[in-house]
Amino acid sequence: MKPGDVVLLRFPQTDLAAGKLRPALVVALAPGRHPDVLLALITSRAYQEIPDLDETIEPADADFPASGLKARSIIRLTRLVTVEERVVNARLGEISPERLRRIKMRLAGWIMKD
Repeated sequence: MKPGDVVLLRFPQTDLAAGKLRPALVVALAPGRHPDVLLALITSRAYQEIPDLDETIEPADADFPASGLKARSIIRLTRLVTVEERVVNARLGEISPERLRRIKMRLAGWIMKD
């Protein structure tokens, strides 16, 4: 597993209730000896998109076929979770290094904002 991978897991709800099986993006691997990964939820529900923060991936995009996603999707940068690698059910695909870099820049900009 590496940053940029699109994976499938039972993503927890914000109230920590058990969630549904959902795709997520591996944003980063946690440093240190623990096998944890930072994930961003992926949804096909366009109305949940936060403009100028979330990343949309479209079927016409060059890296869409390699992502393993089935429809236009939103990578939700405000829906993050850190989990142990072992809770990931499957790897679906990956996004391009350019898209991953753009996502990390948006995420850092959001966190650094006053």
